[in-house]
Amino acid sequence: MKSRTNNRDARRRLRRRRPTIDIVIESPLWRAQRSAKALLRRAIGAAASTLSTTEGEVAVVLTDDSAIRALNRDWRCKDAATNVLSFPATHARAADGTHRLLGDIVIAYETTEREARAERKPFAHHLAHLAVHGFLHLAGYDHAEDDEADAMERLEIAILARLDVPDPYRARGNA
Repeated sequence: MKSRTNNRDARRRLRRRRPTIDIVIESPLWRAQRSAKALLRRAIGAAASTLSTTEGEVAVVLTDDSAIRALNRDWRCKDAATNVLSFPATHARAADGTHRLLGDIVIAYETTEREARAERKPFAHHLAHLAVHGFLHLAGYDHAEDDEADAMERLEIAILARLDVPDPYRARGNA
């Protein structure tokens, strides 16, 4: 009986230390992906535990190409839809008793679906990759320079392997 209680307590502590993940579905297109919320929580949880980012709050917005195009235009001066955008919180410190805000991740349905189809990979695998990629941006990783991109890709591959998702870069001959 005592070992069960200890195991249960350990699981509770682990759950408490994971980032809080709020998921907002802004586009009805996402209704076709019933397991998306659970998948996003697993992917971001795996990324957070790999980076030892165990506390904080992340918002994930599941939207469509039109909405992400507007965000991309307004924030990055790129008038085109994209698969994922990340918006790291500018104030990393939290007020007493509140979660530290890590930032927001926005994912577009049509682009995600189109890319998964073109790369002949399951939608869920591509979504997990985009969630991990977005979270790494919130944690300060970038891919503007080749060495940064290589480091970020290696980390993505390792995190996705924990989720049984194959190397997303192998198909393009970059593994």
